Amino acid sequence: MTDATNDTNDRQSVIARLAEIVGTEHVLTSPELVAPYVTDWSRRFAGPCLAVVRPASTKEVAEVMGACARAGVPVLPQGGNTGLVGGGVPAADPGPLGPPVIVSLRRLAAIGRVDELSGQLTAGAGALLGDVQRHAAAAGWMYGVDLAARDSASIGGTVATNAGGIHVIAHGMTRAQLTGIEAVMHDGSVVSHLEGLLKDNTGYDLAALLCGSEGTLGIITAVRLRLHRPPGRTSVALIGSPSYASALELMSCASSPVLAAEVIDDTGMDLAGKVAGLAWPLAQRWPLVVLLELIDGGDGSGFESLLDDESDAVVACDAAERARLWEYRERQSEAFSSLGIVHKLDVSVPLASLAECADELRSVVDAFSDVTVFGVFGHLADGNIHVEIAGPDADDTRVDHAILECVARYGGSISAEHGVGRAKAGELHLCR
Repeated sequence: MTDATNDTNDRQSVIARLAEIVGTEHVLTSPELVAPYVTDWSRRFAGPCLAVVRPASTKEVAEVMGACARAGVPVLPQGGNTGLVGGGVPAADPGPLGPPVIVSLRRLAAIGRVDELSGQLTAGAGALLGDVQRHAAAAGWMYGVDLAARDSASIGGTVATNAGGIHVIAHGMTRAQLTGIEAVMHDGSVVSHLEGLLKDNTGYDLAALLCGSEGTLGIITAVRLRLHRPPGRTSVALIGSPSYASALELMSCASSPVLAAEVIDDTGMDLAGKVAGLAWPLAQRWPLVVLLELIDGGDGSGFESLLDDESDAVVACDAAERARLWEYRERQSEAFSSLGIVHKLDVSVPLASLAECADELRSVVDAFSDVTVFGVFGHLADGNIHVEIAGPDADDTRVDHAILECVARYGGSISAEHGVGRAKAGELHLCR
């Protein structure tokens, strides 16, 4: 019997065991069924897998991990597959261990009742962020993390990458929302701390360690989340700005509490307009448009001290108009993706250096003749900007490296909230 025959028999044996654990219908092997799981949202990263397994409980995840560990088969956890850095899909070259088993957590989607005393809830890793938000809202609470992919991103994925989103200035990153976690280790053992204790100094903070670990320490199966009371009524404005320095000054002068502060350049505004049918919202064109959401009672009074007769702005107070202004920001990633394969870089820079770094980034990109579109949008309040590059081939990382080197020179991070994944593993030395 040849080695190839042995390998085939071993693979079939593993697949058969996985089917015993989760059911035949939840072990996918045909190319057409695994296709949605092996390419990430950016379309830059894809690779083969041995199978996609869809467990329905922590017990099944543990049994899957144990079976794969005994067989020497690598495992790759996956949430909503909305990632942009290749961390949730197989590598193009499987390496000596062969293609992995993708463990999809989508069926672990249960959301527990809101604990009114503690202001917490427990959610399965496969629960969608948007469903958790709506579940909390129905009980008079809110979850502190929000992002445009709320209806496709899983809670487990946002924890694995320590996602930030639009409310970091008010509520912090995902790590700040965690009071407990449950996870399966590489050998199938389970660690579970879902009691939600705010004070527990009996060992390492496992929730904090696993948050942001991108599946390298274990597979997150459930989390305990801290909730917040809604902040009250808000107003939203889009405001034209000539520069990042001006945008930062505008934000810093807000007298009302800031719930969100975002920035979009004119390229992104134009693309969102084309994709979503949105007209340019201001009286004239500006290099940058700032979106501010202020907690001001919802009457626009928070902007009275920020805007004067020379300001070019539009303010929205009712829910429908606020949502319309937010659409310019929330359609950004989709708008750039409409161009085809786009290099999407998620970086953060100290606020004191953001204006200078942003200016230099344009010079860095201008040195690459194959770049056809360059745009920037992101979270002004915390210095997290998303750099979008169209033109270079998917596997041509020269412009990516140049941008990340520039960010590192300003004391920034090459990964603010999207994770390191495969895209940035080779650049970690710039920050660590």
